[in-house]
Amino acid sequence: MSRTVAFVGELFLWSDGGWHFIRLPAVAAEGVRELHEDVWIGPPRGFGSVKVRARIGGSTWETSVFPEKDSGSFVLPVKKAVRVAEGIAADDMVRVELEVEPGIEEETP
Repeated sequence: MSRTVAFVGELFLWSDGGWHFIRLPAVAAEGVRELHEDVWIGPPRGFGSVKVRARIGGSTWETSVFPEKDSGSFVLPVKKAVRVAEGIAADDMVRVELEVEPGIEEETP
């Protein structure tokens, strides 16, 4: 079973500083939720985040997507190194692939 969700989203600058994000379209957000329920083991992560491996162009990195209350979706942080390597900036439409990562079951002492 594929654990990957692909979509195109707009890179935007968060209003409180230099953080850049891509908001997942509703269908992609639902796909992440379903995959997360299928593969997650262990307690929930902080803030309702979902651990993912993200890919934009030739850049791949591990991060989390975070729930966005107003839209009911998730936002993906895109670090500067990725933006520079891929030549992308705020307001660009970007193709993203997210692989939902399984959680790690903690051992009981």
